[in-house]
Formats: sequence, C-alpha cells, structure tokens
Amino acid sequence: MIAYLRGNITQKTPTYIVVETAGVGYLVHISLHTYSQIEKKDEVKILTHLNIKEDSHTLYGFAEETERSLFRHLISVSGVGPTTAQIMLSSLNPEELRAAIIGEQEQVFRAVKGIGPKMAKRIILDLKDKLIKDSGDLPLTFPSQNNTIREEALSALVALGFQKIAVQKALNHLLKDQAIQNVEQLIKLALRELSA
Repeated sequence: MIAYLRGNITQKTPTYIVVETAGVGYLVHISLHTYSQIEKKDEVKILTHLNIKEDSHTLYGFAEETERSLFRHLISVSGVGPTTAQIMLSSLNPEELRAAIIGEQEQVFRAVKGIGPKMAKRIILDLKDKLIKDSGDLPLTFPSQNNTIREEALSALVALGFQKIAVQKALNHLLKDQAIQNVEQLIKLALRELSA
C-alpha cells in the first residue's frame, strides 16, 4: 500500500497530476478540491489510495486526510466506485459532503453527476453513523436550524435561473460565515454573492 508520495509535480491538470519521486513518475487522480490546494505548488506531499482491479492499479491523491478518509468511506458504499467518489469530492468539498450526509440532505447530492435519489439515500444510510463517530465534536457546515432556510433559498434561487451547484456553494459559504435570521436575508446575500 502506498500511503503517500513526496516529490515534484511534473504534470498538473484539474483531474490528475504526475508526481516524480525517486526517478519514477506516478499518475495520481485528484479531485478539484485537492487541485485547488496544490494548484500553485511545484513540490508536493500527496496522500494516496491505491485502487486495485484485475486490469488496473490506479492511484488517487488527496491534499488532506479528511478528504482521503471520506473517499474511503464513499467507496465502501455498494455502487459507489472511485470515479464517482472523485466526482462527489469535486462537486462538494469534504466538509460540505460530510455535513450533507450527517444532515441527511439528499437534495445536495442531486447536483452531483451520476448520483440519483436511491444512491443518495444509500450513501446517507451507510455512512451517517460512521461519519458521526469519526467526526466527534467537529461542527457541521450548516447547523440543523439552517436546513429549512437553506432549502427554501436554494429552490428560490434555482427557480430564478441560477445553477444549482453555484447556489449551493454560495449558501454553504454564507451559512458557515454568518448568522442568518431568515430566508429573505439569505436570498439577498446569496444574490449579491452570485452576481459578483
């Protein structure tokens, strides 16, 4: 098992990097979240997960342990392969994904390509307790009292024609950083952020 690689990045794209270590170039698949963490680096220590199939050995890389741990949880769910897990971690950052699973927010998964309602339910059912156990006292991205406000704001903004993923990111950002009193306030702030 390769736990991590340390070396120079000789090739970099939003979906994979090539890390040269001890004269060998390793192709490592990454999420957009990891890409954003290492985008400006030439040298890297990247945590890895080696996926072995009959016809291939594929390395997946992560900038931080929380993302790798979540990836491993995701691929333990029946029907979720490494590619789907990477797409999920590219659509939502690890904190947003964790909060969506613990908060049983199925609708958050609808924004992820290839994840239908049944799969979303299965992911939540399989992982909620494990993630609560893992996370201990870590705060959720969106506290439960914000769920209703968030849902109302999300449907209103999507109805106005904004892209769902962009809206979700804006709402997560706003709810994490500010105490929002009501749905009108959240929509106004989100509109300002989405129009910027």
